[in-house]
Amino acid sequence: MSRSSNTYHQDITSRRKESFGEDFSRRIRENRPTRWVRFLLVMILFVLWVAWMGNWWLLLGGLLLFDIYITGYIPFTWWKRTKNGAVRGVMSWIDAIVYALILVYFLFAFIGQNYQIPSSSLEKTLYTGDYLFVNKTVYGPRVPMTPVYFPLVHNELPFGLGKSYLDKPSVTYKRLKGQRQIEAGDIVVFNFPAGDSVMSKVPNPDYYSLVAIHGRDRVLADKATFGELIYRPVDRRENYVKRCVGLPGQRLRISDGDIYIDGEKFLTPENVQFNHFYQAAGAPLSEEEFEEFGIPVDDRFSVDVSATDIPSLIELGFRISPDGSVPPIYVSPMTQAMVAKMEGSNRIAKVMKQIPSPESMVKLFPQAISDGWTRADYGGTDGIWIPKKGTALKMNRRAWDIYGRTIKVYENNPDAEWRDGKMWIGGKPVGYYTFKMDYYFMMGDNRDNSLDSRYWGFVPEDHIVGTPWRVLVSFDKDKSLLKGGIRWNRILKDANPDK
Repeated sequence: MSRSSNTYHQDITSRRKESFGEDFSRRIRENRPTRWVRFLLVMILFVLWVAWMGNWWLLLGGLLLFDIYITGYIPFTWWKRTKNGAVRGVMSWIDAIVYALILVYFLFAFIGQNYQIPSSSLEKTLYTGDYLFVNKTVYGPRVPMTPVYFPLVHNELPFGLGKSYLDKPSVTYKRLKGQRQIEAGDIVVFNFPAGDSVMSKVPNPDYYSLVAIHGRDRVLADKATFGELIYRPVDRRENYVKRCVGLPGQRLRISDGDIYIDGEKFLTPENVQFNHFYQAAGAPLSEEEFEEFGIPVDDRFSVDVSATDIPSLIELGFRISPDGSVPPIYVSPMTQAMVAKMEGSNRIAKVMKQIPSPESMVKLFPQAISDGWTRADYGGTDGIWIPKKGTALKMNRRAWDIYGRTIKVYENNPDAEWRDGKMWIGGKPVGYYTFKMDYYFMMGDNRDNSLDSRYWGFVPEDHIVGTPWRVLVSFDKDKSLLKGGIRWNRILKDANPDK
């Protein structure tokens, strides 16, 4: 926004009084050629952005750019004419910071931004501690729904200063033209759908998970532990990253850990992990041995063998020492390559895949019909149909149990309800419901340790942020910076290697 020192900034009291037309012409003439070049470059980018937005009324903003770069009627650079050196020094810094923040705002909103992998749900594909550049242009950037926000943070300002955005004004969901649609197998960054409601002191897990664990009355009453209930708009909900395994209009079912889409087996990514039990042949595994097998500190869990009958362990094939003691047994998520490495090692006596049991604390989605389902056997006989924009679905009780929250919350029908054997919207019974958006089914590659669509359901299209492009840098939190803490081999690595 800063302007060069143009001669028309001289004290106008030394000039004869000019008409507006004369003053306007003089201001244009007295700009240097370099100033015009800068203005034209900015205007070209601005016009291209307006065309991308598809709203030609935005071209009126070009008048402001013309004044900033050429005519200077709005005194943005008043501080350059002050004789106070301190004021000039402070304002020059403020001017540079504001200019940088505006550039960052548009870069983050329409091109891409950095993102940190906080958990191990995609471990071995993306590592905890990876810092990614997320490309928003692939699927088309989403126009900010809460356009007034501080661009360097997501939803909370640092140091407990409160929200980083204003709830108003708000903008209706719109996505600009991208390079392509989401494809099966894509790794996708999206806003957490169930993150519309969180508790101020315990934002993770979300409000609905906390209610499932502790009960609604306690969560809302125990403000010392949980704080206040907070609503977050779509684009201010927490960012998640998972792999898309189900597209709009497809039917998904999981059997023995394998995903089936419309009856066909989904191609399993190379780095998919499942929990496995494994027993050391003798002494406990050392730190070096765990590292050799590729098992990070957070994934090393010891099994309490004292709680298991010896005959049961023998029946499962685990080794019992002659003195009746049981060599250490562990459980960790592992890829097939890791399992093969253990099976070929004389330090491992037994490797066995864990068989998931029905969840006891947080039920799978949809809670009303998921009794008996597990992470590895999900969707029942018929599977789960993923909603597709423009498709009309007959509404019976089972359909309401599966899609009720989708219709009520994501499709913005807050008064939707099921009563008298029918779905009601706007006080009228609705026999068929036509979906307004596309939806996706997302899962982590760490299949037995990922909170994903199996727990909280579909991801609406208006929650999609982008897809990871490259790993910018990666830090191993279990090591110091000088002793392997930086994963040099991951810098600029493809963040979506299976595509």
